[in-house]
Amino acid sequence: MDGFNAFVELVDQWAWIGWLVLIATFLVIEMLSLDFTFLMLALGSAVGLITDLVGTPVWVQVLAAALAAALFILFLRPPLLKRLRRGEDPTKSNVDALIDLRGFALTDITQLTGQAKLANGDTWTARTATAAPIPQGAPLLVSSINGAVAVVRPAGE
Repeated sequence: MDGFNAFVELVDQWAWIGWLVLIATFLVIEMLSLDFTFLMLALGSAVGLITDLVGTPVWVQVLAAALAAALFILFLRPPLLKRLRRGEDPTKSNVDALIDLRGFALTDITQLTGQAKLANGDTWTARTATAAPIPQGAPLLVSSINGAVAVVRPAGE
């Protein structure tokens, strides 16, 4: 039991280094992810470091850090994310902009073959989302994009 007590004393004496390593690690991960989650974990670790500097036991430090990180994630992160994203353009782009776009069938479209002309002027290889074929010239809507293939459905559905 003496070895265990020596280990606990060693951890208690050098815990501040562990907190600094955690803070640095979380900050580096945050710089790569830019999601504010690891920033909140770094702030929680800073609370753990502060509790270590005032001399509390390691289990209290861990508990305080975990509680602080949870509170930061629940209450500080959402308004930060909202503020960060308030200037974003809400317009859909790329593949997201094609979903529900109207068009018409250039050829008969089945589950195996077909071509569609979309309202944006693009011509796509198309497949039907259902077993029912879409005849040439019929109006259609894009259901999804699967690679370079537009999965379409009749416009009446």
